[in-house]
Amino acid sequence: MEHLSGALRPYTWGSHTLIAELRGEPSPSAQPQAELWFGAHPAAPATVGGIGLDEVIAADPDAALGPRVQAEHGDQLPFLVKLLAAAAPLSIQAHPSLEQAQEGFERENAQGIALGSANRNYKDPNHKPELIVALTPFRALAGFRPATDTAAFFAALSCPELDRYASLLPADSDGDLRALFTTLISLPTQPRVELIDAVAHCAEHLVSQGHHAAWMTEAAQVFLELNEAYPGDVGVLAALLLNVLTLAPGEAAFLRAGQLHAYLSGLGVEVMANSDNVLRGGLTTKHVDVAELVRVLDFTTLDNPRAETVPSRGGVEFALPVDSFAVRMHELAEGETLRMREDGPAIVLCTAGTVVAGDFTLTQGNAAWVPASDGEVALTATGPAQLFVATA
Repeated sequence: MEHLSGALRPYTWGSHTLIAELRGEPSPSAQPQAELWFGAHPAAPATVGGIGLDEVIAADPDAALGPRVQAEHGDQLPFLVKLLAAAAPLSIQAHPSLEQAQEGFERENAQGIALGSANRNYKDPNHKPELIVALTPFRALAGFRPATDTAAFFAALSCPELDRYASLLPADSDGDLRALFTTLISLPTQPRVELIDAVAHCAEHLVSQGHHAAWMTEAAQVFLELNEAYPGDVGVLAALLLNVLTLAPGEAAFLRAGQLHAYLSGLGVEVMANSDNVLRGGLTTKHVDVAELVRVLDFTTLDNPRAETVPSRGGVEFALPVDSFAVRMHELAEGETLRMREDGPAIVLCTAGTVVAGDFTLTQGNAAWVPASDGEVALTATGPAQLFVATA
């Protein structure tokens, strides 16, 4: 087990306080701290003793990964762990499936688009299913809302300019939203701005009435917040169709390939397949490729984006339909010991308190690399502590 120093990503939407305060650093930070990457992605590898984790693994993949993970995933760490701190909305986005990522990566390579180019969609040939676990109240847009609920929301908004599009909603709750989404996201600039202005007026009225379902009021409020941050942006319209989700600390949401989403605010632990592929559809100054986004989107609805947990090894494991990673959360009392023996590599992230293993100390906001060759690891809490363990 060795200390793993994260790679900071200072995206503009990041918080100046959330990560800094978790790690006991001066707050506010001089630059936004959006994400702290604990992984081996070549774009921003974490380091072990000053050496990139990708290099550490490449130097001895047998010891780092173990035979099972090598057989299933090759000589690459298949997952990435992050601290994510949003002070402003992230882009409306989705991530490709493994097949789509491989095809897109090869296509953009053949087109001669540099990996660091601003208009590059595919940074690697990997998919990116992802889990976000809240450390503070965490707000997100997550997956297309069931069609019948969106129809009820449109009716509550009572906006004639929007009603003309309601006929594109499927009659059944789990129907495909392709027709409505592609129509809204393809509107020319002037009609789009006029529609957003009209909906904003109706959303303000809905919020002021105070007698609608709480989720409708929240959805209307989020629409207004997004339009204030990105006036007239096409992503504001997309938000009309998505589940609005507020996670309490310890709660999680899971998003598979092709599910449209945007994180809005809060601090969380994010674990995903080892990828940086993002297809954006708005709410950003970064590269937006609507056509490619539509190509990878899953237009089926998502009734409940929350991830369930099951008891596991003295903690809880998030039930996830993926083979790239598994995630456990452990709450330890003072003096309690977590004993780990994995058959592959692990990254341990401490999000509260301090744990020790002999001379090794791990404090909150910091992570440790546990190669497959380490065998059993025992971590003892010096006070109440919270640990996340990500494995392959």
